[in-house]
Amino acid sequence: MHPREQGDLGELSALEWLVGAGAHVYIPFGHSPDCDLVADMNGRLVRVQVKTSRCFQCGRWRVELATHGGNRSWNGVVKRFSPLRTDFLFAHVADGRRWFVPANEITGGTQIVLGGPKYAGFEVDPGRPFPANFDDQTLSSDAPGGVPERSKGMDCKSIGSAFAGSNPAPTT
Repeated sequence: MHPREQGDLGELSALEWLVGAGAHVYIPFGHSPDCDLVADMNGRLVRVQVKTSRCFQCGRWRVELATHGGNRSWNGVVKRFSPLRTDFLFAHVADGRRWFVPANEITGGTQIVLGGPKYAGFEVDPGRPFPANFDDQTLSSDAPGGVPERSKGMDCKSIGSAFAGSNPAPTT
């Protein structure tokens, strides 16, 4: 699966969850570097940044928040997550678990770890797991959602397993 496809699945998951929660959802025209969706939640417009991850280590999901470019014109500046540019983070991980976290609750600028107690109060109803045919590799059945064997105990960033919404981190 291409990183953009994974990001698209995350955005569709966020759209589905937000609509199910009663929000009216708007999709920004063109590429928006700061938010993927805008939701009208009880009369308040909020910006939502969507991130996805397949990186499962030590029983937790590592989600990259920073954007490191993704094209040949990258100027070398890492764009860190900031509550000044978005109001909520919606995260969808490979096993289908999802979180809707207020941006001001996020303490990391480049990545966060989900699945532990810190963000447990922001976990929402699970969605669909990512397709199991990722890279045509067999997925492990003993890990939640079938995490690729290559992701266990490894630095996910170095193998290109953590992707970010419609602003995917570059593959190495």
